[in-house]
Amino acid sequence: MSIKRFLLVGLLSVLGLSATAQKKQVLFTIDDKPYYTDDFVRVYNKNLDLVKDDSQKDIDNYLDLYLAYKMKVNKAYDLGLDKNPKYIKELESYRSQLSKNYLTDTNVSEQLIREAYDRSLKEIKAAHILVLVDENATPQDTLKAYQKIKSIRERILKGEDFGKLAQELSEDPSAKENKGDLGYFSVFRMVYPFENGAYTTKKGEVSEPVKTRFGYHLIKVNDIRDNRGEISVAHIMLSKPENPEKKNEVQDKINTIYQKLQQGEKFEDLANQFSEDKSSAPKGGKLARIASGQLNSITFENAAFAIKNAGDYTKPIETEFGWHIIKLLEKHPLKTFEESKADLENKIKRDERSRRIAESMNRRLEKKYNPKVNKELFKKGTDLISDEYYEVPIELPESTDEFNKVILTIENKNISGIEFLNFIKSQQNILQRVKPLAKLKETIIENFINENLLSYYDENLENEFVEFKHIMDEYKEGLLLFDLMEKEIWQKAQTDTLGLEKFYNANKNNYKWNQRLDAIIASSVNRDFVEQTQKFLKEEKSVDFIKKELNKDAKINIMIDQGYFEQGSSSLPKNYTLSKGISDIYKDGDYYYVIEGKEIVPSSLKTLEEARGRVVSDYQQYLEEHWIDSLKKEFSYKVNEKVLKKVKKQLKK
Repeated sequence: MSIKRFLLVGLLSVLGLSATAQKKQVLFTIDDKPYYTDDFVRVYNKNLDLVKDDSQKDIDNYLDLYLAYKMKVNKAYDLGLDKNPKYIKELESYRSQLSKNYLTDTNVSEQLIREAYDRSLKEIKAAHILVLVDENATPQDTLKAYQKIKSIRERILKGEDFGKLAQELSEDPSAKENKGDLGYFSVFRMVYPFENGAYTTKKGEVSEPVKTRFGYHLIKVNDIRDNRGEISVAHIMLSKPENPEKKNEVQDKINTIYQKLQQGEKFEDLANQFSEDKSSAPKGGKLARIASGQLNSITFENAAFAIKNAGDYTKPIETEFGWHIIKLLEKHPLKTFEESKADLENKIKRDERSRRIAESMNRRLEKKYNPKVNKELFKKGTDLISDEYYEVPIELPESTDEFNKVILTIENKNISGIEFLNFIKSQQNILQRVKPLAKLKETIIENFINENLLSYYDENLENEFVEFKHIMDEYKEGLLLFDLMEKEIWQKAQTDTLGLEKFYNANKNNYKWNQRLDAIIASSVNRDFVEQTQKFLKEEKSVDFIKKELNKDAKINIMIDQGYFEQGSSSLPKNYTLSKGISDIYKDGDYYYVIEGKEIVPSSLKTLEEARGRVVSDYQQYLEEHWIDSLKKEFSYKVNEKVLKKVKKQLKK
C-alpha cells in the first residue's frame, strides 16, 4: 500500500465509513446541493466505534465535522483536482483492486477452497495408465482414445495386473520403469481433473476413464493416509560415484562422517566441509521445507519423515543419488482452514479449477442480462477466419461498413460488429491451440460475449452493490480531500517560512524544554563492563578511551550516549533521577547503566529548529481551522433543523 493510500485510509476512518441503509431525507444543503440523512447516519454510526474523542460523538459536533468535510470536497471539485491525471489513475487502480472481489462467483470459489483444504488433509498413493490424446483432437481421435482406455479398464476388472498393463500399454514413458506408480501426492500436485479422479476413487479400486489435457487416464488408488504435513531438514550428502568400484570408498567416508557426528562434532560444520550438495552445504546442509511427494526420492522422503524429534538425525541411508545423513530441524503441522484459506485461494486462481469459477460467473451473467446476439453478423465475422489464422496474421477487410451494426446488446449497451472484428484479431495469438477451425470460431464468439458481459457487469457495480458504491464514493472524496489538504495546508505549513516563524513567536511558550541533564550514559547487558566504565569515569578517562578499552575484537560490550536528556527519556533507566556526578549502577530490564551527570540545565524555551516538528504540526492545525472558517463564508449552507431533530432522536435510540 502506498503512503498516500495508507494516510487516506486513516483519513476516511475518522469519518467512519460504513454501509447501513436508512431512509432518505435532506439533512443540509451546500450551495443548494442536497446531502441526505442516510449517508450522515451511516458514517456517524461507524464513527461512534472508531473515535476516541467523546466530543466527536456529540451529534452537533459531528455534524460540524461532516459539513466541513463536504465543503472541502466541494472546494476540491471547484479547483478541478478531480481532473488531475494522477488522481484519475489512482482512482482507477483502486477500483480495479476493489472490483476483483465482485467479478468472481464467490460461492463456487468458497466451495473450491473448502474442497482443496479437505483434500489437503489426506495423501493418495496411486498409479495410472495414460492413453494420449490432444485436448483439441478431432472427435474421431478422441473416441478412439476413449475406446482404448475403456478396453484396458475391462481387462483390469477381469483380473489382469494393473502394473503389467501400465508397463505394456501406458503412453506415459515413465510407466516402463515404475509400472505407472506415482507415489503419494496431495492437493494441487496433479492437474485438477486427475486430482478429482484420484480423490473420488476408493482405496483398492480403479477409476472410470478420466479426461485431462494430456489424454485419458485410469487411476488405481493403492493407499490413503493422513497428510504428514511438512518438515524442515538438513542433510550431508555424498554423491553416488560414476565408477562402481569406488562405492565402498564413499560408504566408508559417509560412515566416518556419521562417527564424527556421534563424537559430538556439529552437523552444520560437517555439512559445510564434506557435503557434495553444493547448494545446501554452505547453509549447514539445510534444505527447503518438504512435503510428501515433493522429492524425487521416496527413500529420502520416508527416512526424513520417520525422524521423531528435532535435532535427531538418521544413520547413513542410500538413495538413487548417493548417501545421506538427514537431520530433522523442525516439524510443521498442518494449518487450520482459516490459516490456509488465503494461500489456497491464490493457488486456485493459478490452477485449472479456476475455470470453474469463471464458467459459473459467465452462466450467472448470461442468465442475469439475457444478451441479444446478431447471429448473422457473428457468422459474417467468423467467415473471415480460415486455416491461415493459425499461421498468418489476419487482415481485416478494407471496407467494414457491413459490420458497423449492433452485434451484441446487453441491457442498454450496444456493441458493434467493428469491435468483434478487432476482437478476432486480438485473439489470434491466444487461441493458436484451439482446433479444429469450427471449435475455434465457436470459442471466439463465446469469449467475446463473456468478456463483454463481465465488462458491462464491472461498469455497473455501483448500481448492483450499494456497499461498492459507498466505498467508491468515499474513496473518491477521500482522495480529493488528501490532494486538497496537501495543496492548501500541508505544503504551505512546510514552505511558508515567514508564517511558520510568526506562528512560533506568537506561541513560543508552548514549546519548552523540561529540566535536562548534560550527561554521559553507558549501558551493557553485562554488569562487569558497566563497573569498569564507572571506574574509568571516576578516573576521568575519555569516552574514546573507554570504548577502545572495552569494545575489542569487533565486539560492542559497552554503549555510550552523550548529550542532553530530559527526565523520563528512554535513554535513561526508569528509576534514575537527574543529578550531577557519577551515579551508582542501575538495572532496568536486561541492561545495566552508569550515568555521569555534568550539569543540570533548567527549563528553557526551545528554538524554532528544536521544536520544528511540533510547530509545523500545530501550524497545520491552525491553518486548517482558519481555512474552514473561510470555506463557511465561501459556500452557502443550510441545515434542516426539523430533519436534524429526527436524526438525533433516531441515533439516541
